[in-house]
Amino acid sequence: MTAGNDSVLQLLPMVFAAPNEALARAEELLGADPSPLHASIAHQVIGIWQRDFGDTRRALAHLRRARDLAARADSADREADVLATLGVALVHSGRTREGLAAFEQGVARGTGHTRARVLYRRAYVWWVLGRHGEALEDVRRAIPVLRQADDVIWTARALTLRATVHLALGAVERADADFTAAEALWDTTGQEHDKADAVESRGLAAFRSGDVPAALRLLDEAEERYAKLGTPTFMLTIRRCEVLMAAGLATEALTEADGAIAALDGIGGQSTRKAELLLVAARAARLAGDPRTALARAAVAVRLFAGQRRTWYETHARLVLIEARVATGRGSGRLVADAAAVAERLAAFGAPAAPEASLLAGRIALGLGWTADAERHLAVAARSRHSGPPLARMTGWAAQALRAGSARGVLEACRRGLDVLDDHRMTLGASELRARATAQGAELAALAQRASLVSGGPRRLLVWSERWRATVLSAPPTRPPADPALLSGMTAFREIAARAEEARTDGGRPVPALEREQRRLEREIRSRTLHMRGEAPGDGDLFDVGRLLRRLGDDVRLVELAVLDGRVHVLLCGQGRVRRFEAGLLADAEREAEHVQAGLRRLAHPGAEARLPLVEAAGARLQELLLGPAAAHLGSGPVVVVPPGRLHRVPWALLPALRERVLSVSPSASSWLRARETAPPRGGRQVLVRGPGLASGGAEVPELADRYGATSRTPGGEEAWATRGAGPAGPDGSDETSAARAAQPTGPQGGDATSAARAAQPTGPDGSDETSAARAAQPTGPQGGDATSAARAAQPTGPHGGDETSAARAAQPTGPHGSAGRRAVPTVLEGDAARVPRVLRELDGAASAHIAAHGTFRADSPLFSSLRMADGPLIVHDFERLDRSPYRIILSCCDTARFASVGADELLGLVTALLPLGTAGVVACSAPVNDAAVVPLMLALHKGLDAGLSLAEALRDARAALPDDAVHQATGWAFSAFGAA
Repeated sequence: MTAGNDSVLQLLPMVFAAPNEALARAEELLGADPSPLHASIAHQVIGIWQRDFGDTRRALAHLRRARDLAARADSADREADVLATLGVALVHSGRTREGLAAFEQGVARGTGHTRARVLYRRAYVWWVLGRHGEALEDVRRAIPVLRQADDVIWTARALTLRATVHLALGAVERADADFTAAEALWDTTGQEHDKADAVESRGLAAFRSGDVPAALRLLDEAEERYAKLGTPTFMLTIRRCEVLMAAGLATEALTEADGAIAALDGIGGQSTRKAELLLVAARAARLAGDPRTALARAAVAVRLFAGQRRTWYETHARLVLIEARVATGRGSGRLVADAAAVAERLAAFGAPAAPEASLLAGRIALGLGWTADAERHLAVAARSRHSGPPLARMTGWAAQALRAGSARGVLEACRRGLDVLDDHRMTLGASELRARATAQGAELAALAQRASLVSGGPRRLLVWSERWRATVLSAPPTRPPADPALLSGMTAFREIAARAEEARTDGGRPVPALEREQRRLEREIRSRTLHMRGEAPGDGDLFDVGRLLRRLGDDVRLVELAVLDGRVHVLLCGQGRVRRFEAGLLADAEREAEHVQAGLRRLAHPGAEARLPLVEAAGARLQELLLGPAAAHLGSGPVVVVPPGRLHRVPWALLPALRERVLSVSPSASSWLRARETAPPRGGRQVLVRGPGLASGGAEVPELADRYGATSRTPGGEEAWATRGAGPAGPDGSDETSAARAAQPTGPQGGDATSAARAAQPTGPDGSDETSAARAAQPTGPQGGDATSAARAAQPTGPHGGDETSAARAAQPTGPHGSAGRRAVPTVLEGDAARVPRVLRELDGAASAHIAAHGTFRADSPLFSSLRMADGPLIVHDFERLDRSPYRIILSCCDTARFASVGADELLGLVTALLPLGTAGVVACSAPVNDAAVVPLMLALHKGLDAGLSLAEALRDARAALPDDAVHQATGWAFSAFGAA
């Protein structure tokens, strides 16, 4: 190591190529009694490592020693180089004045090539301090000299830095050009740390240009590169948190930022990075609806930035501080002045956040009634509406809407702003990102609803209620690519999750190692999914009230619930008109719905009969809060309920006015129309799936298999009977479902409840069910359905918004689920055949599917909500791989109709994943239910479907056929029909 200068000098670039190896060699060199020149280099290498990856106090000690040794070696260039490294460390430790003084000395001591390297590092410090003009000037002076010296590494670093400064000032095209030039240079070097930094920088550029999926992908790639080098990633965490916030994942960003702060504190890391992490944590907390945490983080960030003389960052932190104070209800004249001052300072810096601060000042002034001040600030903010990235234009349109002098002006600004956000959302491939991104349009949607209520009446309010409701359902999500890493990750996740579940079941205790690995695999799957770019545009169809009313006809009522300023407004659609009624407060309804859900959970177990009257009384209170006077105007026909996302847990069949009706639920009127107009697939293929571990053994599946004469295709293509005998044998040699049947609740004649349900259903003249005689083939229509399909649009609507009446339907020759022609023999998957890959293959393109399995809802990660199969969980991400989900699907599983309410008014869950993929109707459950009590409900439901009824009609009749004990009544209320099939 002491042989010559060249080998020792190689330690400096090595610290950014192989940091840990450089550290070890520098420490080895110091142990060999080196010359002052070589010792200076060794101490500088250790100081750089400690500065960037360790303890800044140790870094400063080593760098000061390196400076002193360089002076002893009488090398001006060596001393200048160390002074530049020391200056960076001093600034990162919060000693800005000392750091800048070190740079002054370094620039004075260095010459030529060395001075250019010093200027580059001072430019970096100017960027850290937010002094972008000075940064651009120093890097402008450095780059020509570095190029002339053919210094590839430092030229690439200088170009990367200049690109980063351009990004901070919003000059994305200039940044792109510099990043491209730097990347070409990095490809010729072995600087792995610098290459990782270049990938990270490209991720930042993608984010600034509005490409969130690409940003996430590149930042994840950079993180993998840093992990191989064993280096911390605090700057990357800051950038990733910014992207997560833009994607609507503020809570996740807050968690990451707080974790990084704790890790940085643990190693005594850079105070500059800590301040930046506190700023990003404050922004994330504010966006996540936690203003008190935002206040606390922002206040500390302001103090740190002020002490570090970083006015750019201090001003941004003050903006978050004011936003958090406003969110806690502290609007005041002082805050208007503070926000205006922040806006003025940000504008002087050329910061892209300046319009956001002007909008904030205008909002506060409006709240105080200071219209002249509000107009002044909003006019400044509104200038950003025509240029810049999508979220900046959204800020401008929000300001324009707030300052508009007429309802027409408000609505036009809201329309333009939401169109901008729509374009942005459709670049996102993942349904989760599309849903969460709508939060950024919530204010515009609320402004438009208020304006339409005042100026346009119920019809216009309906249009604007639909404009920003369940938008994720307007187009299918981008189908996940055939990515081998993603597919293997999902397979590994399924196996680990199954092992973890087995361990909990057998021992009653979780296995930490398995759960940690499951969480790791979940993060990996989710990360890869979020990388997808959007491909499909929105449906492009504007919601048409007239079209909806024509589809509803005279008999069907659609009830859309809109929430304005906390109050529920009922929009009752039907008989060619839209009427509005005021109901109760949303907060009261949410509390009552939670009480009802608690009651249904208790009623799923025998012995809770005393709670039944309490639950029924709560249903009456919910009706008053949610329907109000509209309940008396529902007519006698079917009802479609379109609730806001926050009311997704209401068991609508419990409401007295809806209890005996044909009732369906839809996330939006638009999605109901799409479901109504979705044609069933050709062939009428049916699938029955029975998952493991059900208390009833999934007994309705073998009963249905017997009823339909079902077969199961083996992997080799042979036909084998797949009814109860296909399951594992019980202790007496019988199949496992025989014992389960004995445990089912008995009917009134002492038979099982299934037999009782069958007996209650109408029979044909020969003792068979009423549809047996009507199964002759009928000519098919153009879509492969019955011959009447093509004429539906011209026919009068029936009780569920369909074209035929129930009587007409019953008279048609139907298959088992209302499709015309010969009954299709269903495929049954149970036991080991009910494995996720096989289940997905059979579900793809099926006309109908029935899945009896344990369901699990994941509030923390709704797209990992699952149905338990033989080989592990079938998750929402799996369903999104289908080309077309079943036209009708019945989920006789707990919690399958539970959702996470995210964004402005979006729902994430199993049902909402199926509806954009071709499913027109779903029966699912919003609460835990009694497995045995589900069986008669499901058998009666299928009997109705065999008679040609819709899902909603069949479910209504199935509820009526149940025994009147508390367990069965609660089970019936817990299930809902979604869509229009």
